Amino acid sequence: MENKQRICDLLTAAIRETRAGNDIGYLRYDDEAEVVCVYFGRNTSPSKEINVSGDSGWAMIKDIINHLDIG
Repeated sequence: MENKQRICDLLTAAIRETRAGNDIGYLRYDDEAEVVCVYFGRNTSPSKEINVSGDSGWAMIKDIINHLDIG
């Protein structure tokens, strides 16, 4: 089984290395709702929720990248 939170953590680090994504706070995977919550800066509330229901790890990465409003 893929560790989707670990994928989110690694993707967050990669996104932060770019100029467009340097203000991303973190990505949190909610396994019950099957969504990824996107936090920017020091926000304590998610700016966006991305539905990743049924996604493989790779499909989840593609969904996150496609839904982020950065760049």
